[in-house]
Amino acid sequence: MTPMMHKGYAARIEYSDEDGCFVGRVAGIKPIITFHGESVTEVRQAFRESVDFYLETCAARGESPDKPFSGKIMARVPPELHARAISVAEALGKSLNQFVAEAIERAVKS
Repeated sequence: MTPMMHKGYAARIEYSDEDGCFVGRVAGIKPIITFHGESVTEVRQAFRESVDFYLETCAARGESPDKPFSGKIMARVPPELHARAISVAEALGKSLNQFVAEAIERAVKS
């Protein structure tokens, strides 16, 4: 499944049976930005408008908007896995960062 994206921001969307519509939230940032729509088209448009409004509001206030992701991942793995990953990366002529980034890319490809 690929998340709905706009300008680098991702949406988390669920269906609310109680409200009879899709309810979404911009994921990965501290500010709580929500939106809704009765169809995929409407919720996509509401998501885009919410992100655009957030960015415009930050610009008008002279504030930097929260960035959804820094590109840094801190992960804890067993020492044996860490050692094997470094060995395989070196054998492939890659850094551990390159190796891990490629592995994540393969895992999340849609």
